[in-house]
Amino acid sequence: MTPSNVLTGAAIAFSVSAVLSFALARSTWSSWPRDVPNERSLHKAPTPRTGGLAILLGLVTALGATLGRPEGPALWICAATGVLALVSFVDDRKGLPVGVRLLAQVLAAAAAVWGAGLAAPRVWLPFLGDVALGALAAPLSFLGILWLTNLYNFMDGMDGLAGAMTAIGSAFLGLASWRGGDAAGAAVWFLMSAAADGFLLQNRPPARIFLGDVGSIPIGFLVSVLALRASTRGTLDIGASCLAFAPFILDATITLARRALAGERVWSAHRSHHYQRLVLSGLTHARVLSWEVALMVVSGAAALAYAEAAGAVRAAILAGLVVLFSAAGAAVSRVESRSRR
Repeated sequence: MTPSNVLTGAAIAFSVSAVLSFALARSTWSSWPRDVPNERSLHKAPTPRTGGLAILLGLVTALGATLGRPEGPALWICAATGVLALVSFVDDRKGLPVGVRLLAQVLAAAAAVWGAGLAAPRVWLPFLGDVALGALAAPLSFLGILWLTNLYNFMDGMDGLAGAMTAIGSAFLGLASWRGGDAAGAAVWFLMSAAADGFLLQNRPPARIFLGDVGSIPIGFLVSVLALRASTRGTLDIGASCLAFAPFILDATITLARRALAGERVWSAHRSHHYQRLVLSGLTHARVLSWEVALMVVSGAAALAYAEAAGAVRAAILAGLVVLFSAAGAAVSRVESRSRR
């Protein structure tokens, strides 16, 4: 995989995604699912939620043009992604029982871990160093896929947010993979970033189209699978991939934990994520998105540095991000307090 091939693929992914996003945003087909505002929504008008189709088709077209037909482990991943996309599209249109959706996700995660053989063999931890996961590698990777798949869906609730996270996080991990010698893995990250950029032309505030479950579920799955692939090949420590998507991982995990401790039904719809709290406090989608993008860029740069660092430097990077995200959480609380007054 040469730089010129990657650039060609990125141009294809961006163009296909941009054209399809434009068309789907303006489609009047009654059968296309739309997100109708309710008491938990942040948007005001019914909006198409088919943007995920544009990203996935842009990515598939670019992958076919640059990497060819999938084989071996890649075939497992493509099949699992296709099943998730199909089930999620039907769910967007008609609604499906939670059990059906969860079954599809479980089967996809199992296909990735035990079919494609993707399980993080080790992880670096502060004070402990490089820790081999041994028999825990497969079950922890399985649970990690399920969590990232769902948290991506949780975080897809504001104009431009999930699209920006996909574009920025994937771009940084593509660069880290390229510098780590994994040209094929880097290419997939770059192509996914380019497809997300094409979608953002219609999804940036004010959004004309949303990802929908057909986008957020498969993309969350692909992000987790690509991270596990990099870890399995020894290209990137799994921690680097987590840092690149830390704005999503931390917001979703902290919010879920807070709701669980408060005795709330953690899987029910709500508006208590940090980005939702900021919008409800009176900030515009554009302003909140700009703050989130700044966190994404810092997290991506930290992931890039982390991937090439050793013990003490990695610990310092983690400590710096803990301070940064703690300050960001405190800032959200201050904005809310000011809004109430």
